[in-house]
Amino acid sequence: MVGDEIDQEEVVEFEGKKVYFCCTACVKIWNKNPKYIIKAMPKLLPQFDGMEEKLGLDKVELLEQRMCPVYNERLVTPDSPTVEVEGKTVHLYNKSALRKFNKSPEKYITKALEEGLLPQLPGNKAKKG
Repeated sequence: MVGDEIDQEEVVEFEGKKVYFCCTACVKIWNKNPKYIIKAMPKLLPQFDGMEEKLGLDKVELLEQRMCPVYNERLVTPDSPTVEVEGKTVHLYNKSALRKFNKSPEKYITKALEEGLLPQLPGNKAKKG
């Protein structure tokens, strides 16, 4: 979602603005919650600058966690699959990420904590930049 190349055929229009994606999976996630993605990733979606009030982005509540611990360049949303870790909810990008996570949870948690992707968990390193 974040670091992948854009596919010119994977495009949607929202509020009169075109949004391009890398794949159909990202389009599906966008279609479930476009306002969340706009608020969470404003630098990737400059076409919506100045539309915050019109879109009601002040009413959109962001998760503390932004990125998936399995696919670390993929944004998670409130609609994403979840697992419980140390009594806290961890969101994953999609069902594929959930399956991978469930096969090696310690591996993904350790890596994600080191990368600063899980602020809701103790031991999370501060995200650089």
